[in-house]
Amino acid sequence: MKLKFLGTRGNIEARTRRHGMHSSLTVSYYGKEVMIDCGEDWLEEVEHLKARAIVVTHAHPDHAWGLKDGAPCPVYATEESWERMEDFGIQDGRGIALREPSDIEGIIFEAFPVDHSTRAPAVGYRVTAGEVTIFYVPDVVWIRDREEALSGAKVYIGDGATVTRSMVRKIEGTLIGHTPLRTQLTWCQKVGVPRAIFTHCGSEIVEGDERTLGAKIRDLAQERGVEAEIAHDGMELVLR
Repeated sequence: MKLKFLGTRGNIEARTRRHGMHSSLTVSYYGKEVMIDCGEDWLEEVEHLKARAIVVTHAHPDHAWGLKDGAPCPVYATEESWERMEDFGIQDGRGIALREPSDIEGIIFEAFPVDHSTRAPAVGYRVTAGEVTIFYVPDVVWIRDREEALSGAKVYIGDGATVTRSMVRKIEGTLIGHTPLRTQLTWCQKVGVPRAIFTHCGSEIVEGDERTLGAKIRDLAQERGVEAEIAHDGMELVLR
């Protein structure tokens, strides 16, 4: 399994050379490539993408609005996301059911519901290619069925909106927002995921001193017996 972070920037104004495009990941296996998320930054680029399919975590602008004028390949999303994307110019839109593994170009995707937004319900994806499994969740407050989602995963790819400060709030009894990176590392510790990479970076990372923050994150991870790093645009990783 080969991973490439096409973009690592969250829904913020700030951008740098390392975090210039909305968060998106490609997963490749035996030459077949699937893209996860296609935010508004990608609107003018989508026709040039090489992915054979696009999978959407949720229908917020920084995750799905690059598809407003259509897509050059099949697009997979949950029923709740399609309700918000029904006016997009997508010719080949396909459903993906919660907690039912789907074979997309030889790569298995299983959607786990997560708490993040009431207006655009989100999922994280357990992605398996061959014997390698990762979990990808760029926007998250809480992962439902977390142990099943993360069990056996080599890498957790999570929400880098905030390092230690909580961005979680409650609306009508429902938690929304972003859980701190520190808490996500604790999830990895509890389930036994050995490595964490953080994307969808917020202002704290994008506008901050990434060397200092990177060291802080590695310390937080080491305390929990986990390796951790911040992703950047163009970063590649091969997992065997």
